[in-house]
Amino acid sequence: MQPILTRCGYRCDLCLAYKPSVERNPANRQKLSDGWFKYFGFRLPASEICCDGCMSDNPKLIDQSCPVRPCVIARGLDNCAQCELYICDKLEERLVTHEEVKQRVGAEIPDDDYVCFIQPYENKKRLDALRRSTPAT
Repeated sequence: MQPILTRCGYRCDLCLAYKPSVERNPANRQKLSDGWFKYFGFRLPASEICCDGCMSDNPKLIDQSCPVRPCVIARGLDNCAQCELYICDKLEERLVTHEEVKQRVGAEIPDDDYVCFIQPYENKKRLDALRRSTPAT
């Protein structure tokens, strides 16, 4: 699967909640529910975990209250890296770094957990790299 970047820099193609991933392995819904709780402190029922990705038209999203998607769309941008206000308050609350998660949980994160629960959402370094390669509008 080709990389699919969200408006805030998450990677749909790496996310266990992304609809094609759920269709390939529905059992990962419970795994993701448990992992999100462990590393981010929130739990969704496994049955509610399936996302079209925010780049879709009229998508079914996990986070219905995300402030980033409507902002990026209203500005006519593909993602936050293109914004002159990078990093704003809306994005700040959605930023994920491996180090921050490790510090918050107070422990090393096993490689498998990193791949499943952190890497898809580790958006700061992705957006920073995009920002360096693409001038803001």
